[in-house]
Parts: sequence; structure tokens; C-alpha cells
Amino acid sequence: MSSSPPETETYEVTLSRDEQWVVHHVLANRLDEALDADERPPEWVLKAVETLETDGDTDRFTASQANRIYDALAAYVDHEETPDRDIDHGMVVLERLESVQDAQA
Repeated sequence: MSSSPPETETYEVTLSRDEQWVVHHVLANRLDEALDADERPPEWVLKAVETLETDGDTDRFTASQANRIYDALAAYVDHEETPDRDIDHGMVVLERLESVQDAQA
């Protein structure tokens, strides 16, 4: 991933329903982890979940959200217990995030 763009820059990322599900699953796990630790969930996670649930097929993520989603998703697809179907969809999302970030760099 390249240098950090301005916080207000957004990326349009087109995701299939299955790809959205995998990203949503990863973000929901982050929410659960925070709640289990009696912590306030990170604002970026809350906003990214809201984006996924309201934007439809094309989601608009800030550069910061896209970077954090990328990192969380990369860790998820590398996890030994992640189902193959999630790995396949997760890898597509990782590639898509890289390509939209490269296109706007």
C-alpha cells in the first residue's frame, strides 16, 4: 500500500454480496472484540459497517477506512481457520482495494 492520502479522500469499491458479507463479518468481529473487552468500538469500524449496510453494491470508504479494512481482512484471510470461500472472496476484496488505491495515487 502506498503513502496515506488525505482523510477526506474516498474510494469507490464495488463489492458483490458475498464480498460484502466477508468484510462485514471481519468488521463485526472487531465490534465484538471491543464490546467483549468493555471498550468503545473504533469509530472507523462503526462508519465502515454503516457504509456497507447503506451504500448497496458500490461502497465509498475513506482512505483510512480502506487501509484499516485491508489490514483486518488480510489478517482474516491469513488465519488458518478461515473458510476457503471466505478466503476467496476476501482475496478479491484485497485486490480491489489495492487497485482503487493505486488508481487514485
